[in-house]
Amino acid sequence: MIRVLLADDQRLVRAGFRSILADEDDIEVVGEAADGQAAVSACHELRPDVVLMDIRMPGMDGLEASRAIAGDERLASVKVVILTTFDLDDYVYGALRAGATGFLVKDTEPEELLQAVRVAARGDALISPSVTRRLIAEFAGRVKGPRPDLRLGALTEREREVMQLVAAGLTNDEIAARLVLAPSTAKTHVSRIMSKLGARDRSQVVVLAYESGLVSPGWLAD
Repeated sequence: MIRVLLADDQRLVRAGFRSILADEDDIEVVGEAADGQAAVSACHELRPDVVLMDIRMPGMDGLEASRAIAGDERLASVKVVILTTFDLDDYVYGALRAGATGFLVKDTEPEELLQAVRVAARGDALISPSVTRRLIAEFAGRVKGPRPDLRLGALTEREREVMQLVAAGLTNDEIAARLVLAPSTAKTHVSRIMSKLGARDRSQVVVLAYESGLVSPGWLAD
């Protein structure tokens, strides 16, 4: 059972997400929060698998809350999915840097919401790879020049290649197909990359790939 916490200051939004998730046999909404501080407290109390986190909330916003959750070792198993609208895209890159596993646009289809929760729970891929690829590339382009990171020196050539594809928003299965590998092998490569880089999840791998200059916006076309 995937345990989900809903964090949004709009009651109707929370009710809408709850109604969609409640019909699924493998998903349970364990709580709600109307601001970031309440979301962090609820994570400590309820230990959800996934938090659907709005960005703009009173008091502590979604970015601060994501950073607090990601920085707490006791909440290492909690995955945060940022909820955004296209007019708030400036927050997306910051959200990933803050430790969010991925993001989802608020007007997404119900099927995509359910898939996002399941994908986030297993930590297998960023949310909506095609959207992630486009938006991360756009905002990574605002980073002021690459910042070399010595941790990349620990990666093999194959691992660097896999990291580039992770940064492009590809799932493990897509990486396997691109490199003609077994899906399990691709997953192993990603796990080793995260371990060597000390990354909490794939989103941090993506951010590091862009900030270090390993990839640049537009590196991989759709």
